[in-house]
Amino acid sequence: MYQIAENFTSAGNHRTVNNRTHRYPERQDMAVSIRSASTEDANQLYQMICELARYEKAEHCVKVTAADLERQLAQDDAPFGCLIAEKDGRTCGFALYFYAYSTWEGSATIYLEDLYVNPNFRGAGIGAALMSFLAEIAQQKGCRRLEWSVLDWNATAIDFYERLGAKPIAGWTRYRMDALTIQTFVSNTRTQAPCEVA
Repeated sequence: MYQIAENFTSAGNHRTVNNRTHRYPERQDMAVSIRSASTEDANQLYQMICELARYEKAEHCVKVTAADLERQLAQDDAPFGCLIAEKDGRTCGFALYFYAYSTWEGSATIYLEDLYVNPNFRGAGIGAALMSFLAEIAQQKGCRRLEWSVLDWNATAIDFYERLGAKPIAGWTRYRMDALTIQTFVSNTRTQAPCEVA
């Protein structure tokens, strides 16, 4: 797991974070626009999620559908936030995140679930622009942490994140229960001892 904590440093030529589009002049010959995702982005977002899963050798694990994403993006209490990067009107990347809470920090935190840039657009500062935008959101929301996980074999991603100033969290191992494990655990627990959910 990687983390940027306390003092965020952001790059790019923008001042505020809101629903308006922000432009990042990374080079003289290109500019990147970043905006919040809408329901109209569901299909392209789904395609990029599949592309990312394919790169991570886990395409078979993708269960979400474009319809799921469209429905969730339409909700007032959407389960995630998502930034879309565009170059010359073409969608070229995204950052999908959600809020958590740190009992140690006593504040909300942001967990970056996925960061993806289409291979045809890499090397142009798009990933850094998405991270910068997300760091500003974290600042404005009073989040004291921005954290995420990275595959241990993905040296390119590790190098990119460490150039941003992120540090790995030593001594921690990430655990997970999938849907089947949750169901089995709940069933076994109920047969062993009564439990009331307040």
